Amino acid sequence: MNGSQQPGASPGDGPHQPPRIPFPRAAADDHGHEPRVPAPRDPAASAPAPAASGPPADAALPHTALPHPGAYDHAVLKSLLGAWALAACPAGETAIVEAHLTDCASCAEEALRLRDAVGLLRREESLDLDPALRVRVLEGCLDRRPARIPVPGWAGPYDAETARLDALLRDMDADEWDRPVRLRWFDGECPRARSVTVAKVVGHLTAVDGQVAAALGLPDPLPEAAGSGYTVRTEAYWRAQAAGPPGAVHPPWREQSHALVRAAGFASARVTELAVPGTGLAVPDAFLDRAFECWVHALDIAEAVDYPHGNPAAEHLHQLIDLAARALPTVLADRRRTGLAAPVRRLSAAGAPGRTLHLEIEGPGGGDWYIALDSPGALGSPRETVATVALDGVEFCQLAAGHVPPLDAAAGAEGDREAVRDVLLATASLSRL
Repeated sequence: MNGSQQPGASPGDGPHQPPRIPFPRAAADDHGHEPRVPAPRDPAASAPAPAASGPPADAALPHTALPHPGAYDHAVLKSLLGAWALAACPAGETAIVEAHLTDCASCAEEALRLRDAVGLLRREESLDLDPALRVRVLEGCLDRRPARIPVPGWAGPYDAETARLDALLRDMDADEWDRPVRLRWFDGECPRARSVTVAKVVGHLTAVDGQVAAALGLPDPLPEAAGSGYTVRTEAYWRAQAAGPPGAVHPPWREQSHALVRAAGFASARVTELAVPGTGLAVPDAFLDRAFECWVHALDIAEAVDYPHGNPAAEHLHQLIDLAARALPTVLADRRRTGLAAPVRRLSAAGAPGRTLHLEIEGPGGGDWYIALDSPGALGSPRETVATVALDGVEFCQLAAGHVPPLDAAAGAEGDREAVRDVLLATASLSRL
C-alpha cells in the first residue's frame, strides 16, 4: 500500500496476506512542506563524499518520490508503529510505514493492537466546557458576594445557552458562516426541513428574540414587524441583512442577548405577568422558550461546522421540559379543533381532574408530569391516568424541537394508545422554524 491507495484496495486482502491496516487520521502537523525522510541505508554511502559547492548538507531537500520501504531497516520501521497508531507521523513516514505493513505480518499485527489501544485511550469528547461549570462558578462567587442585581431563575437558562452559543460562534472561521444548516420541524401533520446558512440561523434568533426585547422596553431590530409571527420576522431580518457580510449578524445578536439578561435582572415582579406580543407567553416563559430555541439551533450550527455542543445543565433542562409539558394541554385542544387529535372522551368541570397521561422523563432534568387530555383548563391527576409515556429528557426536547419522528419517540408507552399518539404528535407540534 502506498500513500495514494484507498482503504479496501490493499494487496493484503488475500488469505495468506497480512491483515489490511486502515489509514490513520491526518496528523496535526500534516501541512506545509513535508519533513525530509531519512535516506535508505546504503553501504556505499559510508565512503567519504568529495567536497562540492552548493547548499549545506542539512538543507531541506525538494520533494521527490519516496524510496521503496524495503530499503529501510526493519527495526526502525517497527519503532515508528507507536507514532503511526497515534497519527503522529509526518506524511512521508506514514506512507513508508503503511507500505511496510503490507509486507510484514508481525508488524501488521502489532499495528492493529496499537490502533485498538489508541481507540480505547482516545475517547471522543466535547470541546465545550461542562455546561454546569458556569453555574457552579457563579454560585461560588455569589456565595462569597451576593449579586446586587441577581439574574432571576427563569432567565438563567437563556443566560447560559446564549453564552454557550456565543462561545461557539467566536471560534468559527470566516468561511463557516456560509455553511449550510438543515433546520427541521414538525408542522402539525408531517416533518418539514429547510436549508439555510449559519449566518441566517443567528439572524433568525435575533429576529425572534426581538419580540421579547420589545416587551421589556428594549430596541426591536424589526419595529415594522412588531406583533408578526416568527417566520415573517425572520424573513424580514434576512432581507435587511442580505447585503452585509455573513459574520456581521453575530455582534447584534450578542449585544441583544446581553441586554435581555440585564433587563431581566432589573425587571420588577410585575414583569412576570407581562405577555410578549405575538407569542402568547408571559415574560418568564418567553425567556425559557428563547433558551430552548437557542440550544436547539446551537446544536444545528455545531452539526454544520462539525463542532461538539453539549446539553444544558440538569436544572435548566428541567425548566425547558416543564415549559413544553405545561403547553401540551393547550396544543392538544388546538389540534382537536382542527381534527388532528381524537375528540374529548370525558367531560369535566373547569379545573376538575379529567383523563390524564403520565409523562415520565428520565435522566438529567427529568421528573413526572401529568398531562390533562380533555381540556386545557383541567388538572392532570395520577388517579385519572389512562396512559404512560417514558422518554429520556434530551430525547423529549428533541421531539419538541421536531427532530425526532413523533410515533417512534417513546422508549416505553403503555395504556390508551390513542392518548399516547395524540400527546407525541402534540409534542412535536410545539416545533417551528
